[in-house]
Amino acid sequence: MPESRKDRGPALRKPNLGPSAGPANRRALIAAAREIFAEDGLAAPFSAVAKRAGVGQGSLYRHFPDRLALAIAVFDANVDELEAAVADSATPLDDLLDRVIAQALVSTGLIDLIQAHPHDPRVERLGARVQAITATAVERERAAGRLGDHVEAADVLLAISMLAGVLGRTDAADRPVTARRAWALFHAAFAPRAADPAVD
Repeated sequence: MPESRKDRGPALRKPNLGPSAGPANRRALIAAAREIFAEDGLAAPFSAVAKRAGVGQGSLYRHFPDRLALAIAVFDANVDELEAAVADSATPLDDLLDRVIAQALVSTGLIDLIQAHPHDPRVERLGARVQAITATAVERERAAGRLGDHVEAADVLLAISMLAGVLGRTDAADRPVTARRAWALFHAAFAPRAADPAVD
């Protein structure tokens, strides 16, 4: 006699994590966005981000209603990394800027999107965080004698902005070389200057 459904016990179902899956889905979407937009630029379908992350498109839109929200989330994660680095007093400005360059190399499209919305409160908040990180690094480097007294935090921020703009107009394959050349120029400009010779 065939076994009844009751005899087999309750049917197994895939667990529905519900709201508890939210933070993990958000992290997966941010990581996927960083990869997708680095590979295909901002023209990449929004749905591709959800697919790469392995989550439903509805989840994508719940977390990030538009591309700007997603770009800001990517940069929030980037700035978290920079804040952690600058919190370590042993991290020199060179290392910090190397991290910035590495982030910029894969985020040129997102940088363009953010720069197109400078007065959005979310973008302004990101800018304030980056300014604070830069000010801390510059003060530390100047005190250690690795940065010229003529260099202000605003100068370093301008250099970062200029570099981001250049990388955005450079073919992806050429970006690493361009970034190294640009940083060499900035490094020379930021170095401590020899005292001017006394005038008789």
